[in-house]
Amino acid sequence: MKNPFRGWLLGLLLLVGWCSPLLAVASGGGSGGEAINLTGTGFGITALILFVFAYAVVIGEERLHMRKSKPVIVAAGIIWVLVALAYGQLGMQEQMTAILDHNLLEYGELFLFLLAAMTFINTLEERNLFAALRSWLVSKGFSLYWIFWITGVMAFFISPVADNLTTALLMAAVLMAVAADKPAFVAMGCINLVVAANAGGAWSPFGDITTLMVWQAGLVKFGEFFALFIPSLLNWFIPALIMSFFIEKGKPAAVSDHEEVKQGGFIILGLFIATIATAVVFHNSLHLPPVLGMMTGLGVLQLYGWYLKVSDHNPGNDTEEGVGRFDIFNQVQRAEWDTLMFFYGVILCVGGLGAFGYLAMVSELLYTDMGVTWANVMIGLLSAVVDNIPVMFAVITMHPDMSHGQWLLVTLTAGVGGSLLSIGSAAGVALMGQARGVYTFGSHLKWTWAVALGYIVSIWAHLWINAALM
Repeated sequence: MKNPFRGWLLGLLLLVGWCSPLLAVASGGGSGGEAINLTGTGFGITALILFVFAYAVVIGEERLHMRKSKPVIVAAGIIWVLVALAYGQLGMQEQMTAILDHNLLEYGELFLFLLAAMTFINTLEERNLFAALRSWLVSKGFSLYWIFWITGVMAFFISPVADNLTTALLMAAVLMAVAADKPAFVAMGCINLVVAANAGGAWSPFGDITTLMVWQAGLVKFGEFFALFIPSLLNWFIPALIMSFFIEKGKPAAVSDHEEVKQGGFIILGLFIATIATAVVFHNSLHLPPVLGMMTGLGVLQLYGWYLKVSDHNPGNDTEEGVGRFDIFNQVQRAEWDTLMFFYGVILCVGGLGAFGYLAMVSELLYTDMGVTWANVMIGLLSAVVDNIPVMFAVITMHPDMSHGQWLLVTLTAGVGGSLLSIGSAAGVALMGQARGVYTFGSHLKWTWAVALGYIVSIWAHLWINAALM
C-alpha cells in the first residue's frame, strides 16, 4: 500500500532544497545596505526561467497569433509573487514594497506620457494630416531614386517628433502607393526607412521609447540629445548611400491622389509642438516630471476637441452621442494598448529580476569585466535580437557608474542597434507586416553588412565628436 506521508515528505525535502540558498542568505544577513543576491535561489532561478519563456512567446508573436503583452503581464505577476515569498522569508517586506513602488512609478510616468503622445498622433491622423502629406508626395512624379532619398530624409526628421514606428508606417505607405509593382525597390526602401526612423529617433527624447526613458530618468537633459545628431545621421546616411547605387532607374506610374487636411488639423499640430515644449519646460525649469506637461497638453487638446465637436454643423455627422462625429476619446481609444500593456509587463518583469540581483550580476559582468565602451556597444547588438525596451530599462535600473558621454553612447546604440535585423525594432516588425512578402527578414539580412557599417561609423563619430564627454 502506498504511504500517504511519502509524497508529503518528498515535497518537504524538495522545498528545503529549493529554498536552502535563500536560508543561507538570511543567516548571513541580507541587510546592511549591501545589494541582496538571490540569483542562486529556487525563487530567483524560477523567475529567470519564467521571464525567458515569456519572452520566447513574445518573439513568436506572429506565428502564435498572440499579442505580445499577454505573456509578459502574466509573467510579471508570478515573478513578483516569487519576489514577495523570497523577501518575506528574509523579513524584508518593506524593501520589496519600495522596489515595487519604484517600478510602478516608472511605468505610470511612461504610460501617461505615451498615452498623451499617441492621442496626439491619432488625432493628427484622423484630421488627415498624414494622408495629405502622403498624397502630396505620390502626386509629384518623383523618380524612384528621389523617392528613396526623400522618404529617407523625411523619416529621419519626422521620427524625432512622431516616433519611429509611426514615421516608418507613414513613409512605407508612400512607397507602396507609388511602387507597388516594383518589389525590389520597395524592399530596399523599407530597409532605408527602418534605419532612418530608428536613427532619427535616437537624437530626440520623443523619437524612441528608450530615449524617452533615459530623459525621464534624468540621465540626459533634453538639449544634450542633440549631441547625437551627427552620429545618428551617419548611421542612416552610410547604408542609404550604399543602397542608392543599386536603385533601379526610371519613374513609377503616375498616381492621382488628393487628400485635404480636415478642420483644425494644423492647429492640433501646433498644440502638439506646444505640448512638447511644455513638457521640456516643466522638466528643465520647474523640475517637474515631463509627463505632467504632456498631460496638460492633452487636456488642452481635449478642450479643443470639444470645440471641434460643437462647431461641426454638418447634419451628416450628427450622432446620437453628440453634435459632431469627432470625439477626442475615440483617439484615446485608438492608442496602442497592446504596446502600453507590454511595457507594463516588461518593466515589472525586469524590475523583479533586479530585485533578485540579476541586474547587478549582469552589470558586473558587462561594465566591470568587459569595459564600459564595449559593454555599450554590445547593448546595441543585443537590441537587434531582443527588444531594446527591456534592454534599456535593465541598463537604467543597473545604473552603472559611467560618464555622461557613455550614457549618450548607450542611448545611441540601443536606439540604432535594432536596425541590424528586421526583427530588431518595432518599425521593422511593422513594415514586415505592411509589405508582407516583399520586405522580409531575408531581404533585410542581405543589407545588414551596410547597416552594420553605419552602426560602426556612428559609434566612432560619437567617440570622436563627443570625446570631451567620455
